[in-house]
Amino acid sequence: MKKIGILYGKERSFPEAFVQRVNSKNFAGIIAEPLKIDKVIQGESTGFAVIIDRISQDIPFYRAYLKNAALCGTAVINNPFWWSADEKFFNNCLSTKINVPVPKTVILPSRDLPVDTTGESFSNLAYPLDWEGIFNYVGFPAYMKPFAGGGWKSVYRLTDKEDFFNKHSETGELVMMLQEEIIFEEYYRCYCIGGKYVRIMSYEPRNPHALRYVADFNPSEEKLKMMTDIVLRINHYLGYDFNTVELALKDGIPYAIDFCNPAPDAERTSVGEENFEWVVETAATFAIEKAQEQNDGADNLTWGEYIKRSASKQSLFYG
Repeated sequence: MKKIGILYGKERSFPEAFVQRVNSKNFAGIIAEPLKIDKVIQGESTGFAVIIDRISQDIPFYRAYLKNAALCGTAVINNPFWWSADEKFFNNCLSTKINVPVPKTVILPSRDLPVDTTGESFSNLAYPLDWEGIFNYVGFPAYMKPFAGGGWKSVYRLTDKEDFFNKHSETGELVMMLQEEIIFEEYYRCYCIGGKYVRIMSYEPRNPHALRYVADFNPSEEKLKMMTDIVLRINHYLGYDFNTVELALKDGIPYAIDFCNPAPDAERTSVGEENFEWVVETAATFAIEKAQEQNDGADNLTWGEYIKRSASKQSLFYG
């Protein structure tokens, strides 16, 4: 019997529906259930063929559990090793190399010194930074947001450099990105599951949170194909099995705004019934596919093209 587990926190509608959907399909030798962890012993299998991770980004204990599980052959969705290394600024940098349009973006050192550091720890950092060069590159209005992490936590819209310095003084030890504002005509949030299943959803980030999926953009077939290609390209390079990509369309060009969401919102009350049905059905289908492919003791993780190409070069170098 191959077991599919789901690891989650406060959310209820998606995990419960996911388990029910997998089991309702009655695939021989495959069952789904919520995870229960009573101990974690190094190098020992969890007994799960597949685990969908919805919470380890907030709980380091769970992240360690998933890495151990992956080493023992579990197909973890998403790859916990890559997810531990990835962050939003890197994603933007990578996008500039794979022909995905992104807003002009810079990364900034934290406003306050990190714990256990002094000014001497930053011997290689120029002081002051080239603020005029930074502001001229990004422009205003702009957004400032943490370079890692999800949600709309510590996100600021800035009107000018005085506004920037006022808001930056509130960010403490957070490492922030300063990003060009894209004045968009249309906006979409796109699920991508398994690097092949894509759902493009109208989304209005300027609405209150509960109303953001209440949008009625009507993309042409050409726009749908263009956005689908971008979503797939991003996820193939990053290696995420379950992610969302947010695209802002300006003058017909889709700009990737936020695409590091490996535990994306899938609650029925926020995404709406049709989107909820799609994500439950598609996640269940993909998890069953992964369980069928999974081999005990092997590496069953998904690795992105960026990592695979780097590993390939190293293999050629060392023979």
